[in-house]
Amino acid sequence: MTNQVAEHNNTTVPGGGSVLDPRMSLALNVHTCPGVYAVLLGAGISMASGIKTGWGIVQDLVSRVATLHDPETPGAGEAAAADPEGWWQEQFGEPLGYSRLLAEAAPTPAARQAVLAGYFEPADGEDGGKEPTAAHRALARLVKRGSVKVILTTNFDRLMERALEEVGMSPQVIRDHQIDSMKPLPHSQITIIKLHGDYADLEQRNTVDELEQYPQAQQGLLERVLDEYGLIVCGWSADWDKALVAAVEGTRSRRYPMFWGQFGKMSDPARRLVAQHSVAVIDGVTADELFTDLEKRVQALDRMTDAPITRNTAVAQLKRSLADPVRRIEIHDLIDQSVTRIVTGSGRDRYPLTGTVFEQNVKNYRADCDTLLHLVANGVFHDDGTYDGLWQRAVERLNRLRNTDAGHHTEPLEKLRQYPALLTTMTAGIAAVLGRREELLAQLLLRPLWTPPFSGSQQRQTPAVYLNPLRILYGDSIHQVCHPDGSGKYHYPQSHWLGEELREPFRLVEPDDHAYQSAFHRFEFLASLIAMDTEHEFHANPWSGEFFLDSWWGYDQIGLAPDIEREINDSWPLLQAGAFSADTERAKKALTALAEFRSRTRRW
Repeated sequence: MTNQVAEHNNTTVPGGGSVLDPRMSLALNVHTCPGVYAVLLGAGISMASGIKTGWGIVQDLVSRVATLHDPETPGAGEAAAADPEGWWQEQFGEPLGYSRLLAEAAPTPAARQAVLAGYFEPADGEDGGKEPTAAHRALARLVKRGSVKVILTTNFDRLMERALEEVGMSPQVIRDHQIDSMKPLPHSQITIIKLHGDYADLEQRNTVDELEQYPQAQQGLLERVLDEYGLIVCGWSADWDKALVAAVEGTRSRRYPMFWGQFGKMSDPARRLVAQHSVAVIDGVTADELFTDLEKRVQALDRMTDAPITRNTAVAQLKRSLADPVRRIEIHDLIDQSVTRIVTGSGRDRYPLTGTVFEQNVKNYRADCDTLLHLVANGVFHDDGTYDGLWQRAVERLNRLRNTDAGHHTEPLEKLRQYPALLTTMTAGIAAVLGRREELLAQLLLRPLWTPPFSGSQQRQTPAVYLNPLRILYGDSIHQVCHPDGSGKYHYPQSHWLGEELREPFRLVEPDDHAYQSAFHRFEFLASLIAMDTEHEFHANPWSGEFFLDSWWGYDQIGLAPDIEREINDSWPLLQAGAFSADTERAKKALTALAEFRSRTRRW
């Protein structure tokens, strides 16, 4: 970034010296006072999108009219574009007006809409351009955060509106004829005030005369914003907009500081405004650089000062959002942020891969995953399938913790890097069982495929294989973590440990302990069935767990095994979702293989 801070008095923050870089001061003020700063956008913010300025459109339209008016004269259009107002006055004996210009260029409303759309919307087959810029998108994210609630713009385009819609925000867009019916500024999440109109309006302001004075209602609204809000100016030259310049000049005392992002040479009117209001100038920055840098700095302050959202608050927010399809982005953000906290905290400083730290790492992983597990348990249970891809995405991201180079390590600690993925998969699976949505298990246990590191094998495995708890909670170290009081060992320590560790996230979903245990062991059973359905005998290992015990497996046609055997038919949810290649006989074969495995390996 080529940011330069001008070394003159207009770089100082009002009331002080130039101790802080204006970019730092801007971020600090925006972070400290969310919603207090309005943004004034000029044509500069849209330059990177390839959209013409308003005056550029006037020049182009006059050039076209001139070409049509005098088609025999070469260069007639270019000559008229050099002095549009003079050419228009000479030819038609009247001042150049935008509405009249459009009427001459395109006589009908449909034709005018088509002419204007060509300046602001991509043509069919046009790849790239006329899209929101990095500046628009960074500003939209700042709006979503609550940092900005008012945007003034001289631009006709709708790039800002589109950027806001991308982040799930629906702006209140105000033109002068809508001011009387607008929602009060403090009550609107975001208001865009289009000072010069919209490209679909015939009442745009382009010419010098049209920019000389605003209607009374718009002037009053503008003066209120300039009086009550701080101001961040970007991409505005102040060369042509006399009414806007006069309004800024007329703000005699500013309640909050004013910041001005400037890339090229500053115009004389802009310099006068900077001097009058002791504006902090951020010199040598494009609009993209200004707003992406501001977002980055505000996020850094967020990380330093904001306490992480509490687990219970996160769950309550998730439940509220699930019922509202408009809030799907909030749900994605909530889950992604929870996963990101786990991923960013998974370095070797917290999770050593050597030494006697197995128990420490197991407990730290569970603590780090706590909020995510509560979100997944409640989310999957209450979801109707809308967010199945989101739950799987969370597992995929966590699964990649083991894709990085481990360096020097011991095998149990290296395998444990997939423990968050296992915890999340099991939580989603148990919730799906409790919610009677077992078709989700096919997604969770069959995708994504993964190749273990260090194995030298190119054979890709399903989650039913590589997330087998015996592979993740590997070796005898599990007995240090999970053991009966006193002496002895559990027959299936991984199963017993996971059953205990995952109970808490389901307290709201299923308060009854026995019902939870039934769902837990049913998930183990179904995961094991899918694991047994493989052409590679080496991979045919079930999630050996306490469901193997007679009390859960069953006998005399009562219990898990008899129940599932009776369920397997063409309408079984797992078959319907594609498990066992939707083949009933393959599912029955896997059940037989699981029963034989149990008979060979009984530990009681």
